Amino acid sequence: MAEIKFEITKQIAVFSETSKGWTKELNLISWNGREPKYDIRDWAPNHEKMGKGVTLSKEELDKLLEAMNSL
Repeated sequence: MAEIKFEITKQIAVFSETSKGWTKELNLISWNGREPKYDIRDWAPNHEKMGKGVTLSKEELDKLLEAMNSL
């Protein structure tokens, strides 16, 4: 399996933290040198491991925010 490279270009928010130190975060991340996208996922302390998450473009994030604001 190919190595996935990432760079967290901006940490935006930490939503929660587990007793083991994992955090659920919203970050702006560049995956494999590409244009940064918004990303929501669980992270181990020091971002050494990650859980499954969802990556969104700016347009997708705007639509998500619009949907949430209509709740």
